[in-house]
Amino acid sequence: MAGMNSRPPALPRHLPCPCRSEEADPPAYTACCQIWHNGLTEGKHAPTPEALMRSRYSAYAVGLINYLLATWYPETAPGELELSPIKWTNLEVLHAEETGDAGVVEFIVRFKVNGRAQKMHEISRFVRQTGRWYYIDGQMMADEK
Repeated sequence: MAGMNSRPPALPRHLPCPCRSEEADPPAYTACCQIWHNGLTEGKHAPTPEALMRSRYSAYAVGLINYLLATWYPETAPGELELSPIKWTNLEVLHAEETGDAGVVEFIVRFKVNGRAQKMHEISRFVRQTGRWYYIDGQMMADEK
């Protein structure tokens, strides 16, 4: 539709940010990832690979396909993206680092599909171009037994 606003949904101001689900007292979405979600149109971008990864997790949680595509490195981005009916329940960052214009974030996400709890362990790669971080790809890690 012409003129559709791609801004994040209007969520209650007190709603905890999905990316900080492992914290005892997470910040509100409006004070956390919504800043980066809104920032695309304002020229503000996540300042680190970890901040970008967290904002992408939150974008999955609130259904922001445009943000996910816009923060994906153009050479590895899918042409389209469709979100499955997943309830994202927890994000745990295990390790994050950046060296120059390259970054890596290792994390575990927990989610529910049709009420069944699942988890995914990934190491994601990021690159910075013209001062802005992009997600390149991720390597799924086998579950620890």
